[in-house]
Amino acid sequence: MFSGLSAFPLTPMDEQTIDEVAFAGLIDRLTAAKVDSIGVLGSTGNYAYLSVPERQRIARLAVDRADGTPVMVGIGALRTRDVLALAEQAQEVGASAVLLPPVSYQKLSPEEVFGLFETITGALSVPLCVYDNPGTAHFEFSDELHGDIARLPGVASIKIPGVPADPQAARARVASLRTRLPGSVTIGVSGDAFAATGLNAGCEVWYSVMGGLFPTTALSITRAAQAGDADQARRLSEKLQPMWDLFSHHGGSLRVVAAAAELRGLVRRPCLPKPLRVLEGEGRERLAALIDELELE
Repeated sequence: MFSGLSAFPLTPMDEQTIDEVAFAGLIDRLTAAKVDSIGVLGSTGNYAYLSVPERQRIARLAVDRADGTPVMVGIGALRTRDVLALAEQAQEVGASAVLLPPVSYQKLSPEEVFGLFETITGALSVPLCVYDNPGTAHFEFSDELHGDIARLPGVASIKIPGVPADPQAARARVASLRTRLPGSVTIGVSGDAFAATGLNAGCEVWYSVMGGLFPTTALSITRAAQAGDADQARRLSEKLQPMWDLFSHHGGSLRVVAAAAELRGLVRRPCLPKPLRVLEGEGRERLAALIDELELE
C-alpha cells in the first residue's frame, strides 16, 4: 500500500460534533476514484483537535467505508501512553497501517524520538509510516535518525516534507536518503506543490492533501509519474500552481481545502474546529474561481 497516491481527507467538524455523513461521503469519493490508499487523522484530518473516542470513531468509519482500499490511521499524540492506545484502537478497527508523527510540546531530542518509535513498533502488528512534518510536529529528523528508525520492525515508509524544487537536486536528495534505508522502506513525498518533482525524483508515493478532496486530479499527476512521463507529471502540477500559491499564502493546505470542500457542498459550514477558520472574502472568491478554471475533481 506504500506506493501511488495516498489520499488524506479532511475530518469535517464544528465545535460540538463530527460531520460523519460528510466524512463518509469524502471516503466514498476516494474509493470511487480508486486511490491507492487513504490516510485519515493526519494533519488535514484534524487529529490534534479530536478526543481519543472521536478518533476511534473516525478510524472505524473510514475502514468500514473504504470498500477494501487500504486505510492508514494517524496515531500521533503527546504521550507515548496515548500513542499506544491509539495504535491498539487503529488495529482493532482494521487499519492496514498507522502513521506516526513525533508530536511535542516540550522539544524532543533524537533519542526521545527514537525511543518513541521503538516502543510503538514493538506493539504493532501492522506496518508503520514515519510522519516527518516539522511544521506541525516541531521536530526535524536527520537522515541518520531516519535510517535508525527505518530499521525498526514494521517500519514501511517515510513521509518526507517535500523535496528541492530543482529536479536534479530533488533526485540527489531522494537518493541520499535512500542510502540510509532498508530496501523495503519506501519514500513518500508530501507538500502537494512538490509532489510531481518528488515522484519524478524516485519517491514511490504521494501523501496528498489535494488527493483527499480532488482525487482524480491528483491521480492524473501520480499515474503520469508512475508511467515514467515526467514531463506530463510536471505540466499537470504546473497547471495547479495557483492552488499551490494559495496553500502557501494561507499557511498551508488545511484552510484552503476546507473552504474548497464547503464550496463544493461536500461538507457543512463551518467544517473546522475553532479557532481555525477557512478562507473568507477575496481568498474564498479566488478559490471558487480556481476550482472551476482548473477543473478540479
